[in-house]
Amino acid sequence: MHEGYKVKLDTFEGPLDLLLHLINQFEIDIYDIPVAQITQQYMEYIHTMQHLELNIASEYLVMASTLLAIKSQMLLPKQELEDDLDEEYMEDPREELMQRLIEYRKYKEIAERLKEKENEENQLYTRPPVVFEFKDIPEKITTKQTDISIFDMVGALKNMLKRKEWTEPHDTTVQRMDIPIETRMKEVLQQVQSNSDGLVFDKLFPSPTKNYIVVTFVAVLELMKDKQIYAVQERHFEELYLYSMEEST
Repeated sequence: MHEGYKVKLDTFEGPLDLLLHLINQFEIDIYDIPVAQITQQYMEYIHTMQHLELNIASEYLVMASTLLAIKSQMLLPKQELEDDLDEEYMEDPREELMQRLIEYRKYKEIAERLKEKENEENQLYTRPPVVFEFKDIPEKITTKQTDISIFDMVGALKNMLKRKEWTEPHDTTVQRMDIPIETRMKEVLQQVQSNSDGLVFDKLFPSPTKNYIVVTFVAVLELMKDKQIYAVQERHFEELYLYSMEEST
């Protein structure tokens, strides 16, 4: 695949962010994590990223190994202790991971509050000529989930591949689809702009060709980064829609 199609995981914040994303998405109790479920979902995201040849940092793979190790420990039969200690004194294999997630969540919440305060203070001195915030989205979609993360985007792609049974996208033997990223960005933007009521994310992937899927996904990320389009989702697991920023101003 063309080197320019690869996405560096600078956009991704880290494996703990992915775990917190899954915990929120599946409404999991952080104090009682179902390891088998969270490991399965985590590995599905990792496999999707690897399949798209994303430049996954080693820390993601280390976390994958950690989750698999915890899962294995949880599956081991409980041995009777010779001194008949109560079960409450038995160490929970999830304990360390749970504490890491709780501390990291606190750190993120504090960082977000500080960022909000900084933004509020900046507004007292300067006012950019045009600032689009999700609160400015038309009323008909104000109840939708607009805080879309990179993990939501990867999840949408993962679900699209499942729905279309493209678990193994292939390159056509007839013609290789090496599309310049700039060209695909223009095509995606035009497609989104022509659908004022929102373009279903899946509609951008009519071809199972791996190159086409990857370059389209990167094009969407670049357009979102450039604030030319934005993504909206009613709620977790439902279809994701793309809108043009121009339609919202």
